[in-house]
Amino acid sequence: MNPVATIRIDPERSVLTGDLDALNHAWAGRRNAVALTGAGVSVESGIPDFRSDCGLWRRFDPMEYATLECFLNDPAKAWDLYRELGTILKDRRPNPAHLALADMENRGDLNGILTQNIDGLHQAAGSRSVVELHGTHSSLHCLGCGHTEPFASTFLKPGPVPSCPACGKALKPNVVLFGEPVREAALAQTLMAGCRTMFVIGTSAEVAPACLYPDGVLRAGGSVLEFNLEPTERTRSGLGPDGVLIEGPVGRTLPLFLDHVQS
Repeated sequence: MNPVATIRIDPERSVLTGDLDALNHAWAGRRNAVALTGAGVSVESGIPDFRSDCGLWRRFDPMEYATLECFLNDPAKAWDLYRELGTILKDRRPNPAHLALADMENRGDLNGILTQNIDGLHQAAGSRSVVELHGTHSSLHCLGCGHTEPFASTFLKPGPVPSCPACGKALKPNVVLFGEPVREAALAQTLMAGCRTMFVIGTSAEVAPACLYPDGVLRAGGSVLEFNLEPTERTRSGLGPDGVLIEGPVGRTLPLFLDHVQS
């Protein structure tokens, strides 16, 4: 396997440095590009990666609190997690990485985004074609009758579990809990049709369903442009014939990348 071309930030000049010929070649040869984003995109908006040392899963074991079983058996316990998560997400704003991706879509360089994030910041930045693989925390829904409503800030305060005004059952955030299927799988497949260039941004993309999309691109002979703080297992397993790793915080590397390829 050939070494992956690597790009980094020159700290003195605030430009990209490294194998820029490989980067230019990858950009010129892009075909039906789609972005796959994860927690690393929103870290610079003040939303910690759930798995980080200060992340949510250090305080709430996801296999105890973030499961469908927990919600069904003890919704009050599950809502301890939902309120904490809602407080973390409240009033967050898009950062330069979100804005860069919206710019790419607006220019016709990106067909859309598959995101593992539930914060809605891609849409807030102006991206229009966004498939939320894990749902969104901005609304509540009822598993009984399908009723949906916005996640009001009043639900962040301690109190009774919000109930459905139509059937009286407990409401839950419109996110995919462990034990629930990914509801947007069909939309994701539609967006991925013909994709031969995938931007993997702020995620290691090692677990399903996220791993399925870059894996599919690589099997079809396409390439991955990976934007992460450091190499991942995906980097080491190969990024395809025109694959490139762009190292650094994505709030800096994505805007610099656009400045470089659009100059």
